[in-house]
Amino acid sequence: MRIILIRHGQTSSNIGRHLDTGEPGAPLTELGHEQANLLPRTLENEKIDAIYASPLLRTQQTAQPLATARGISVQTRSGIREISAGDLEMANDENSIQTYLKIVMEWADGSERAMIPGVGENGGDVLRKFDRVVDEARTSGVDSAVFVSHGAIIRSWVGSRCVNIEPGFVAQTPVLNTGVVVVEETDGQWRVVQWQEQPIGGPEVQSPESDGPAAETPDGN
Repeated sequence: MRIILIRHGQTSSNIGRHLDTGEPGAPLTELGHEQANLLPRTLENEKIDAIYASPLLRTQQTAQPLATARGISVQTRSGIREISAGDLEMANDENSIQTYLKIVMEWADGSERAMIPGVGENGGDVLRKFDRVVDEARTSGVDSAVFVSHGAIIRSWVGSRCVNIEPGFVAQTPVLNTGVVVVEETDGQWRVVQWQEQPIGGPEVQSPESDGPAAETPDGN
């Protein structure tokens, strides 16, 4: 099975570097809509059997142009939503951002016991929710699915589940708005076959300085 993981388009919270993880979350900016509208063209050669998105507004808006072009309904699943910031929700100071990122990147490297302040779940709890959506897609019989999700959860899940990712790689390698990570399952193991940091639509819709905390790296990486 093949899963195309796409981070949502740009939001105002990304521009302000806010840890915006609650529902419904900020909508896409004008640039975010441009990024989303390029997905059908840039993915036109990809086989897509199903499209999943988180309940947050930004992923729904990002997924819709692709879903419309393919004639596929967006399936909403809370298991692929962004990792909750808990007590750090909507903070944009450097200490809060680094606290969040360091914990999430620990999960990516296999240390799943750490908990974000104010969140009653550890990394294992959060990542297993994502696993369940992956399992649902797999058991549905589709060959290729798109998951429109979020920067921190994509990086964390891929780092923790894909056998060809070295410790520390995810922390050093962000996923910008509408960046893409493609994974494939072979013999029960997931592997990354493509990691595109930049927006899939190309340089004309790239704005790395305003892609938000989930596109950043922890201090020391």
